[in-house]
Amino acid sequence: MSKLVFIVGEGFEDSEFQVPYEHLKKAGHAIDVMGDEAGVDVHGKRGGFAAHIDIDARGAYPHDYAALVIPGGFGPDRLRTNEKIVAFVEGFVSTGKPVAAICHGPQLLIEADQVRGRTLTSWPSVRTDLLNAGAVWVDEPVVVDGNLITSRKPADLEPFCQAIDAALARQAA
Repeated sequence: MSKLVFIVGEGFEDSEFQVPYEHLKKAGHAIDVMGDEAGVDVHGKRGGFAAHIDIDARGAYPHDYAALVIPGGFGPDRLRTNEKIVAFVEGFVSTGKPVAAICHGPQLLIEADQVRGRTLTSWPSVRTDLLNAGAVWVDEPVVVDGNLITSRKPADLEPFCQAIDAALARQAA
């Protein structure tokens, strides 16, 4: 199977990390979790889950991974000031490989200047940020525009995971 990377920051939305992570692990994918500092744990905003940060962006390269997943919550907003993570996201999007972001996850795509002219969805409070960054925003459970897969909220996790599966299957074909 493929090697994937999740970008996670303190205060992430618990289910938006845990559900896709477990789904993709069960499918046989290897996953690295990237954050500000390797070797530490970050905690979900609901307090029920911690994610271990395997790597930081200093030694990570987009060509090492088949897909990138960005869970929402407060994590993306906290990580958007990390220049190395933003550069990793920018570089990853430019590879054409799948990039999946849910809820507040598109904040990292905005910071990496990767949404202009693209159609995306997000948590409603990110809508204006996306529009101001040149994106087209729609209120749909999942939106796929090229290699970008976006979703709105935890209730959309099942179609979000299905869209990631489909993108990985297309890539493997």
